[in-house]
Amino acid sequence: MSRVAKKPIDLGKVELNIQSDNVTAKGPKGSLSLAKPEGVVITVENGVATLSTEDVNLVPLTGTVRAILANMVKGVTEGFERKLELVGVGYRAAMQGKDLSLALGFSHPILFVAPEGITITTPTQTEILVQGADKQVVGEVAAKIRAFRKPEPYKGKGVKYSDEVIIRKEAKKA
Repeated sequence: MSRVAKKPIDLGKVELNIQSDNVTAKGPKGSLSLAKPEGVVITVENGVATLSTEDVNLVPLTGTVRAILANMVKGVTEGFERKLELVGVGYRAAMQGKDLSLALGFSHPILFVAPEGITITTPTQTEILVQGADKQVVGEVAAKIRAFRKPEPYKGKGVKYSDEVIIRKEAKKA
């Protein structure tokens, strides 16, 4: 078995419902489900979930399923968040009800509708906080918002992740 697949998952207060083709995790932040591949065995004992397989070819898949399951458990208990920053003169973000309104230097404001299960907040005019239980959806929403105006390498203007480092290029010399 791989090292990742052998590592147990501490469930804490999460209720794990295992069926023949589906695994559902329920917690205080919501409920997430995963399609369980054949050949991967999930067992729960004393609040700890372990994964195993008999097929040698399924060992990498078992490690992947374990990582996704661990992210589901963390998501329904703590949740995930991505922070975005707007860099540029006149670049602003504001909430209009549940929708995000972005002024990114275009001739029109951009209206972004958050998918179900995702909470978007704007602590300041130049910060956007994307929160949710599903790690994949949180990252996908943050990437879609960033794609409206990616940071450019000369002045660094655009929408960037808070931990992203923009490698700057030198301007053309006369």
